Amino acid sequence: MKKAIGYFLFILSFLTWAAIATLPFFDLSISMIAAITTSLVVVGEVAFLLSVIFLGKEFLFKVKSHLTKFRLLPKKKD
Repeated sequence: MKKAIGYFLFILSFLTWAAIATLPFFDLSISMIAAITTSLVVVGEVAFLLSVIFLGKEFLFKVKSHLTKFRLLPKKKD
């Protein structure tokens, strides 16, 4: 159950970023888009942090290794 919640929160964190990308296509004012974007960023980041808590350090290291593999994170210099 703990892993299922963790994976759900991880997917939710990515869905919030996808929702941000779709906001310009709606007929909303700039201030409303800014408020929704801020809310979605906060929700997405909290969901990601909670997913790391539920899934553990191993999951975080796996995510980091995939990001460095695709050169989205710089490699550590020894």
